[in-house]
Amino acid sequence: MRAFLISENESDFDAKVTDTSTEPVDQSDLKIKVEYSSINFKDTMVAAPKSRVRRAPRLIGGVDAAGEVVESSDPNFPVGSKVEVHGDGIGVSRDGGFAEFIYAPSRLVTILPSNISTKDSQVLGTAGLTAAQSILALENHGLKLGGEVLVTGATGGVGSVAVTLLAKRGYKPVASTGSPQESQWLLDQGAVRIIGRDEVTDKIDRVLGSEQWDGAIDCVGGATLANILRSLKYGAAVAASGLLGGMDIPATVYPFITRNVALIGIDSVEATPQTRAAAWKLISEANLDVSDLIDRVATLEELPEALGAVAKGATRGRVLVVPS
Repeated sequence: MRAFLISENESDFDAKVTDTSTEPVDQSDLKIKVEYSSINFKDTMVAAPKSRVRRAPRLIGGVDAAGEVVESSDPNFPVGSKVEVHGDGIGVSRDGGFAEFIYAPSRLVTILPSNISTKDSQVLGTAGLTAAQSILALENHGLKLGGEVLVTGATGGVGSVAVTLLAKRGYKPVASTGSPQESQWLLDQGAVRIIGRDEVTDKIDRVLGSEQWDGAIDCVGGATLANILRSLKYGAAVAASGLLGGMDIPATVYPFITRNVALIGIDSVEATPQTRAAAWKLISEANLDVSDLIDRVATLEELPEALGAVAKGATRGRVLVVPS
């Protein structure tokens, strides 16, 4: 089969499309014919030379995949089921979705709702699930419909889907971006207004900023996350899933102990089947037209260029991958 294979040893690195094979890690793994995959920022880190994220010297990249079950010993996933796959070591320590076929354990596989195609599932991908999980987490914390929710990194994968889902669900998403030229596109996705990165908070010379946000979805991390914490309204929360802005948070405990705010970490990699199902239910209820979220469609041969664009933050929305 054709696949985007990443190989590395002590003296050489290679990432290219080639004819290869993939094998199940466990005999109970489902075999899925991949119809679509997509690029996440994590894929760019896996595909980089001397990657600190990649956990195997040789593997097929792609942390996302969707397609049709062609071999199964699990009655809950009969042959012919249309499914989405992601999580655990897929595309990191075991073969991923940039191929014509993928093997995966059933705990990482979700049967798609009837109104979501395999193509649309990968326009959304892990980014879409992360956005949906973030909204669910904020709602579980007490976010009320109609609230103004800040979304940082709004032109990226998680951010752009979050803006769209929030608007569809009845919230008022405020999009923060360093790409002001994409303002109209974000407004078209449902943002009520656009702000720059330096407008997330105010009163920088004080310990706390003004109370501005009913909730926030942060895809950046670092100083941006710290600024969100100091400007959340009393009792509000931020769902954090990004670290492009840095792993450290230059913050104080004041927002937590004087405004009762909360920082909620979002992890889609080890999400339970129940969490995955809830996230896909939220997405299916939104009845999204995801076509505007597609930045480009890439073949396997076009993956190196597309991965580079995602790594540089030079995309708007999502990159869909067609493996055959």
